Amino acid sequence: MVAFSLSLPATRVAVQQLDPWFVAFGRAVGAGLLAGIYLRLTSARRPTRGQWRRLSIVALGVVVGFPLFTSLALITQTSAHGAVVITVLPAMTAVFAVLRAGERPPLLFWVGSAGGLLAVLAFLGASGAVRGALSLPDLFLLAAVALCGLGYAEGGALARELGGAVTICWALLLSLPVTVPVTVIAAVADPPHADGLAWPAFGYLTGVSMFLGFFAWYAGLARGGIAQVGQLQLAQPVLTLGWSALLLGEPVTPASIAAALVVLACVVLIQRTRRGAPPTALEQPDRAVRGRPVAARAGRVGRRRLE
Repeated sequence: MVAFSLSLPATRVAVQQLDPWFVAFGRAVGAGLLAGIYLRLTSARRPTRGQWRRLSIVALGVVVGFPLFTSLALITQTSAHGAVVITVLPAMTAVFAVLRAGERPPLLFWVGSAGGLLAVLAFLGASGAVRGALSLPDLFLLAAVALCGLGYAEGGALARELGGAVTICWALLLSLPVTVPVTVIAAVADPPHADGLAWPAFGYLTGVSMFLGFFAWYAGLARGGIAQVGQLQLAQPVLTLGWSALLLGEPVTPASIAAALVVLACVVLIQRTRRGAPPTALEQPDRAVRGRPVAARAGRVGRRRLE
């Protein structure tokens, strides 16, 4: 979450001087090159046909969808505002965890998620975003949330089979036939020119937000349960609001702080629930051993002593 909490401020800085399409797809190209190096060095096995199909969903959500729509939104919207809007993401991730990963979170989990969602809606109402129709930047942010929730859930489930690092690396490589041409077209149409701030921000988005951050994130989702661990994202707006004020000098309104504190309290509530996550492949053998009768285990111990 610390790595991802800087994504919106970095995107905000980058799109002020670079084309948003270049920012969204160019960072995926750079991360894709890093992914190719990692896969080659680790001699990772190729995914099966079914896993390739699931990787395409991951790519749609986190490699293309979220970067593109947040880049478009943050041309005019502040990262502080965007940070609170995307707190809907944990609830969306939980929904897809049920639909795509077969998880069944308990009632207390949904109560906490609903509380966080209501806090976001209240913030949007207080800030004027839901007076009549939603603004176009907010629609972009909500589209980013929906696609990212899908990519998180599918990637977390797939990481149980491939591992977190390998999952994002193959998704990035799978996306190159799309991300490379779009990046080239964007660069030709609007040649990138930026000062010393935009390029470091773009580099952070490439190396951390689009690559290294997912190593830990998908591994955590796979081991701790997608719906459960995904709710840690509710703490992200607190960090992002801090970065937005500290690094960008953006105003952080009392409504933003109140909404962030409410969703942070919901994180605490949600983390008290621990049911609903199917075991990972590494955990299943251990559970099988623990589930065997004591007498059977004792018999095997006795046989080993005789031998």
